[in-house]
Amino acid sequence: MEGHFRSAGHLPKQREDGRPASPRDDLPRQRRGSTPQDHGRYPDYDVLEEARHWDPVTRSTVVSRLQAPPLRFLAPEQARTLSMFCDDVLAQDDEPRVPVLAMVDERLHERRFDGYRYADMPEDDETWVRVARGLDEVAGGDYAALGEQERIAIITAFAAGELSGGVWDELPPSRAWSVVMRYVLAAFYAHPWAWNEIGFGGPRYPRGYMRLQPDAVEPGAGAVEAFSRDPVRDTADAGPR
Repeated sequence: MEGHFRSAGHLPKQREDGRPASPRDDLPRQRRGSTPQDHGRYPDYDVLEEARHWDPVTRSTVVSRLQAPPLRFLAPEQARTLSMFCDDVLAQDDEPRVPVLAMVDERLHERRFDGYRYADMPEDDETWVRVARGLDEVAGGDYAALGEQERIAIITAFAAGELSGGVWDELPPSRAWSVVMRYVLAAFYAHPWAWNEIGFGGPRYPRGYMRLQPDAVEPGAGAVEAFSRDPVRDTADAGPR
């Protein structure tokens, strides 16, 4: 198994903050294609090698996601806060990163919402603006300037619906969390780097999927797992970040 151990950060007693190493530290380095932070369970898999089998519209749509669109909706200070927030909730702490906020910003600029919203919530674009302001308020002025553990504490309270004061007295935090995470996860898992990370076969049009049996391997799928530990159990055993 190939790892990245040039520093002593993988040794628990050597980490400056005393926290356990990220589960990603044990994963092989990606050898074909790209994954977030260039680690993955399928190091020799690149879904983009299947692009020649996709119809032109599908291929153009997927390949276009490799280039981060310019920010057109969020103001620079809002983008600074929300970019850090997106990286924090996705544990994207190194390059390459999936440009999640840029993809979210594009949706907000084009007003491509989900077509529904909570009765006690504003439109989704306004929700994102208020979340940016609320995170900065809780942080004492600049969320992105805080240390990692301080930011994680805020995120933990946000996810639990426990933020209050200022923006959060008018914006229900549990509802806001649901809205922004829906956008964050949709953007992240729409990106082919995330597909490489999870071994997803990508679009199968016009060729289609052929195998119906649970253990069957699709022709051209190519994703061979090189890391045997269960990701859910492994993350739980590592404890809080």
